[in-house]
Amino acid sequence: MVLDRDFYTSHIKNKEKVFLMRRLIDKIEVVLTRHLLESTDFLDPYERVLAKSILNRFKDISYSEQGQGPDSERQIILIYPNYHKDFNIREYISALRISGDIQNLNHRDCLGSILGLGIKRDRIGDILVYEDYVDIVVKGEISNYILMNLERIADKKVSVREISLDSLDTKEMSFSEIKKTLSSYRLDIYLGAAYNLSRNESIDIIKSDRVKVNWEPVNKPSREVTVGDTISVKGLGRSVFYSVDGISKKGKIRANIRIII
Repeated sequence: MVLDRDFYTSHIKNKEKVFLMRRLIDKIEVVLTRHLLESTDFLDPYERVLAKSILNRFKDISYSEQGQGPDSERQIILIYPNYHKDFNIREYISALRISGDIQNLNHRDCLGSILGLGIKRDRIGDILVYEDYVDIVVKGEISNYILMNLERIADKKVSVREISLDSLDTKEMSFSEIKKTLSSYRLDIYLGAAYNLSRNESIDIIKSDRVKVNWEPVNKPSREVTVGDTISVKGLGRSVFYSVDGISKKGKIRANIRIII
């Protein structure tokens, strides 16, 4: 069986995501023809939406999203024939705990050191940084490599051990909340308020492909945002359009914005 990759990806405009979804279709073919269970690498929420838009077209297969927990940002998708529902998730993802001299380390430090081992980003799930340790979720096939080779993060000496997925803690998002007035729901207006940018700076950033809304790359300043959206800007961080307190007498939107720390 050879699936028409152009047909199943015709609704996707981003070329990078088209390539990723074609790899997904490769796995669907294997499941349909060889009746095996296949696993994707870690996908962000937008990539999983795209994946499910394709997977839901096939009646003979099922799939399951798996990660640090049901609310984890990055998850893999297991794809299997409808009748094959008996699998051990521990064969596909592993949890590692990093301890040692980790004071003042952050998410970027940890990710950078792991990538420095030659590991691709899509093999790494959520990274949860706590005061005394860091938990990471990775593809099962690379866990031993990390255990044997990750000895330092930044300039800090660390140790790594495997833990059960059940022992992972749930980390609440840290944020600072700001109140801003918006003249409209346009993305460029939102960025200006959230990140203290001029209108022209916001437009330039959006057009330079540095912005994602709910993990979807966006390059149109006129794109509207809604309450609940997560907006990330490369180099400036991530924020959430948390709520609206109402409209002022001058028609301004009273917005509550959470800046992720």
